[in-house]
Amino acid sequence: MSALYSNKEFAKLLLEWNQTANQRSMPWKGETNPYLIWLSEIILQQTRVEQGLPYYQNFVKKFPKVKDLASAPETEIMKLWQGLGYYSRARNLHFTAKYIYKELKGVFPNNYKDLLKLKGVGSYTAAAIASFAFNEPVAVVDGNVIRVFSRVLGIHTPFDSTEGKKQFFELAQNHICRKHPAKYNQAIMDFGATVCTPKNPACQSCVFAEHCYAFNKGKVNVLPVKAKPLVKKKRTFVFVILTNGKEIFLEQRTEKDIWKHLFQPPIIEVFDEGNFSVEEVIAAHFGIKKVVLENKPETHKQTLTHQQLNMHFVQIKWSKEAAAIFKKQFQAVSVAQLNQFALPKAVALHFHKISLL
Repeated sequence: MSALYSNKEFAKLLLEWNQTANQRSMPWKGETNPYLIWLSEIILQQTRVEQGLPYYQNFVKKFPKVKDLASAPETEIMKLWQGLGYYSRARNLHFTAKYIYKELKGVFPNNYKDLLKLKGVGSYTAAAIASFAFNEPVAVVDGNVIRVFSRVLGIHTPFDSTEGKKQFFELAQNHICRKHPAKYNQAIMDFGATVCTPKNPACQSCVFAEHCYAFNKGKVNVLPVKAKPLVKKKRTFVFVILTNGKEIFLEQRTEKDIWKHLFQPPIIEVFDEGNFSVEEVIAAHFGIKKVVLENKPETHKQTLTHQQLNMHFVQIKWSKEAAAIFKKQFQAVSVAQLNQFALPKAVALHFHKISLL
């Protein structure tokens, strides 16, 4: 296709499609406020639009300006973020808001190079802010953009390899419309999301169909190419719930690991993947002489980017012995105030199920 279309012709076709056929509507589309663009992009990292949209709306309502976000306590931000996952994004969001408000006097950097210096802002987010807010001709490269270029141009380089990342960024940068970078960037992302979709793309109505490599070679389902996936680390957790109906014991995660700064019931990580007795594991771990289960343990599985979690929720009967041991190690929290704590999604769901939330 590159021999048939110049870079300018590619951009021209895309922008014509954007003007005549693009029906995709989102609240941040056409936005030029760098704070709101930054907020939307951070929330949408590794997140589907449908899932991220209510979080974006809640954050904008609660923190309409960077000053509001910077001045908020971290616990409030983590609570509002609860359920969205990848919690380091929320911590970076707060850190960067405070930096912009205090060190930069509330003014966002106005170019790609300086935006990249902000914590939690990578090349994609910096390009989005630079082009949408400041009309700087820097191409965004996300999954939608990669899919369009890979299929239309016939690029077989794994997009998640070092070579692939460089190649797709150069392709995107070479094809961007320098007069209308914001419109172009939005158009190619929308095109990938609505026409050149991962499954069942609308090839018959595609403006590039005539010379699209993947369409004409029957490789639409082959491209783009992903490098061999990493084997996910398997982890087994036992969450120990001790409550008398009025108070419950929690701990805050502080280690550099998943769910950092979130609250959870006392946890035991089990490294033997075979069968094990939860009563024996709990008794040995906490030094409780007699562990009696309140009910049958419930298991919840969750897949993260690099980990496969197998979580057992175990409620043990309240006893003076167990309560005394837990009070020395963990925080006793009023059940009535439990909804004020930011919890991992799986924990919150289980608490709802057993009527603690």
